[in-house]
Amino acid sequence: MADILHRIGIKSSSIDDVYRALTTREGLAGWWTSNTKGEGDQVGNIIEFRFGAGGFDMKVTDLNAPDHVEWTVAAGPDEWVGTTVIWDLKQDGDYIIVLFKHLNWKEPIEFMHHCSTKWAIFLMSLKSLLETGRGTPDPNDVKIDNWN
Repeated sequence: MADILHRIGIKSSSIDDVYRALTTREGLAGWWTSNTKGEGDQVGNIIEFRFGAGGFDMKVTDLNAPDHVEWTVAAGPDEWVGTTVIWDLKQDGDYIIVLFKHLNWKEPIEFMHHCSTKWAIFLMSLKSLLETGRGTPDPNDVKIDNWN
């Protein structure tokens, strides 16, 4: 199994604001994809994320407000189905630290490399949304190749 791991600090934001950006349709649409349906505020909910190149359905599998969000990929590319996305949040001085994990890839294929870079881009969009009030969700994100 292979994993994608990222760490980012978000300044000038409360941990509750970051948690809401990860658990509400409005928050998720503000940094990941503007085509988001569903709410991530209840365990068992399905959140639908659609992009120009396809999409994902995430099942909310664990929540511990305000510092933990966990999803399991219920539908999407074969490489994603059954993987787990975890967001752990903690206060560190003026920053909320986001420890991001996309776990249990079957193998580190080229698509995983692409997804790791895209996760980093979207984490920067999350940071921008919370620090400036404006993120860069799909379709306004940085495109890195033909996969988008």
